[in-house]
Amino acid sequence: MRILGINALFHDPAAALVVDGQVVAAAEEERFSRRKHGKRPVPFSAWELPERAAAWCLAQAGLRPQDLDAVGYSYDPALARPVDELGIADPWDRLRQLYARQAPQFLAEALPGLEAGTVRFVPHHIAHAASAAYAVDGEADPSSVLVLDGRGEATSHLAARRVGATLEPLAGQGLPHSLGLVYEELTEHLGFLRSSDEYKVMALASHGRPRMLAELRRYVHATGDGGFHGSGVPWAQFTGARRPDEAWSQDHADLASSAQTVLEEVLLDLVSWLHGRTHDRLLTMAGGVALNCVANSRIAREGPFDRVWVQPAAGDAGTALGAALRLAADGGDPVAPMGGADLGRGWSDAELEAWLKTAGVPHERPADVAEAVAEALADNAIVAWFQGRAEYGPRALGHRSLLAHPGHSGNLERLNDVKGREHFRPVAPMVLAERAGAIFDGPLPSPYMLFVHDVAPRWRERIPAVVHVDGTARIQTVDAAAEPLVARMLQAFERRTGLPVVVNTSLNTAGRPMVDDPRDALECFGSSPVDLLAIGSFVVRRGRMFDHHGTGGEAQR
Repeated sequence: MRILGINALFHDPAAALVVDGQVVAAAEEERFSRRKHGKRPVPFSAWELPERAAAWCLAQAGLRPQDLDAVGYSYDPALARPVDELGIADPWDRLRQLYARQAPQFLAEALPGLEAGTVRFVPHHIAHAASAAYAVDGEADPSSVLVLDGRGEATSHLAARRVGATLEPLAGQGLPHSLGLVYEELTEHLGFLRSSDEYKVMALASHGRPRMLAELRRYVHATGDGGFHGSGVPWAQFTGARRPDEAWSQDHADLASSAQTVLEEVLLDLVSWLHGRTHDRLLTMAGGVALNCVANSRIAREGPFDRVWVQPAAGDAGTALGAALRLAADGGDPVAPMGGADLGRGWSDAELEAWLKTAGVPHERPADVAEAVAEALADNAIVAWFQGRAEYGPRALGHRSLLAHPGHSGNLERLNDVKGREHFRPVAPMVLAERAGAIFDGPLPSPYMLFVHDVAPRWRERIPAVVHVDGTARIQTVDAAAEPLVARMLQAFERRTGLPVVVNTSLNTAGRPMVDDPRDALECFGSSPVDLLAIGSFVVRRGRMFDHHGTGGEAQR
């Protein structure tokens, strides 16, 4: 079957294509529109569809809308209830539900040739669950799955079990109780952008102490039956709200730490309850809360499951993939693991060279771009790395990355300046998979940057740029078989420096989505103090790019 998955209702609109159970393509609309998260999660934007992402997915497979057997839309309005029954403050939610019911017609107009009757509603949390339970690699049948986010139709949580092609729901927490909404409210109270900057709260928590934990537990706690209480937190009673332009205080950090700790406590209770029902070895996770890598690490370390796997596109974007996989499984297709997160757009060397020549940018084609980049990094250059297909999800995983030397502590501040980020936020390391165990203590392998690891004490002074204030790092392990170019670059860097680790953060600047196409890469490189752009087999050096005497063609090798 040829199935297109669509996420559109709340935020992070995205599309994914599954053909005969195989994931062919997946992309977020923000990468095309250049608007971070695609849109704001308000009812007035619910009608906006990932039109460009969907069109690209179809083109990637040479399909037309009329060739599709089904389209999965990751929300089922038939399961929704009025907000006054749910106990949430959203007076315009009726408009959102109206748009959801009209989604088949909207999609038929956006994708000419598509029949509205082809569109099927997939419950939001089932789509999240399918994105993890069906996409995980290795032995996954049977397995347990846990979903937590802000909200779906009427719940904020799903505990389920995969057996064969079926997903059996075991528990679900009804609204208004929501760990995701609690964290969103805290994000806003601390002066950050709600439904966008929750990861900043997680980073800030490491600078605080959970001294408000006992009081916070009155409002957020597990109920012992597979559910939890989480609503009505009077944040102002803990500390005053922070303005976006105001410096954070120790009270703000302590509140973040307290909220992070209570979140972890509830999650540990939920996974223990789930394991008690299933006794499975594998837990898969999805939903926006599953992007909290600190909490994921506690689940892996202290929870009862032997293995924890988190969907790299765990937020709402991933429900596009989940909706497609769910319909594929329902239709009898043998669904296959996603294989990797590099499911977005990519360009050949010939296409990239044409971009460079059209832009009039002086460039070189070294004998080995991995060696050239390793040499630049060893000289403490910052490198924009644009290789292969773009990542699906919020993490840069060696395809659209900013790279730097981890041995210079000043590179953390330097990269945060390049990106326009808050200085309390860490950057992450990528490391050869076979070397990770000697340097980092935590779940291995970790190819998607969804866990934090303790950095071995003897390594903390050797790679200070990637060590967070609490002595941890959110690592990406690199398997040479899966990522041969990145692995060669890491090996070449280690030969020069003795360090098998490179700083890896997303290739973008503050408030913008990750770079996706060659134009984005050139614009980001040209407007940021980055020393070298490695784009396919080519490199662009900053000095030559701004040398008015350059020819704009390929430089002499």
